[in-house]
Amino acid sequence: MKALSLLRAVERFTVVTIFLLMVALYFLNVLARQFGGTLASDLAWVEEAVRLMSLFLVFFAVGLALDDGRHVGVHTWRDRIAATTGLPLRKVIDATGLVFCIYLAWLGLQMTIFVHGMGQRSPTLNLPVFWMYLAPTIGFVLMALRYLLSLTGKIDRFARQEAENI
Repeated sequence: MKALSLLRAVERFTVVTIFLLMVALYFLNVLARQFGGTLASDLAWVEEAVRLMSLFLVFFAVGLALDDGRHVGVHTWRDRIAATTGLPLRKVIDATGLVFCIYLAWLGLQMTIFVHGMGQRSPTLNLPVFWMYLAPTIGFVLMALRYLLSLTGKIDRFARQEAENI
């Protein structure tokens, strides 16, 4: 799964880069407000930029978190129900997550297309607003990919939880 390793590396690099940019921009903004005088008004765009970056940070990280078994779940219930009933509960969860993420990615794409057609721009950055709607679309596609890979047995997203329970 060389392609998946490359995707993970790109996602990690992107998430870390966005986070470090956010920290640097906020630090610069605080310095400008404290010591910069009129420079602070020139940096009014920083807050909007960091808000946009935080959207991409969260939605780029959700696929990584799912891949790493870091999403919230009631593991004892899931394992106890699966053991009692004999149902392939993990596969059911993966299939449900896959369908749900595909649906949300489709909704996100529809919303992105709609907002793009409106031509609205952000106030301080003057960027098209559809970029804000693109982040969840990308994030849900990345999560759907992880659910698909887990469903087909290409990755074991539950391995970390099992290792921590031992």
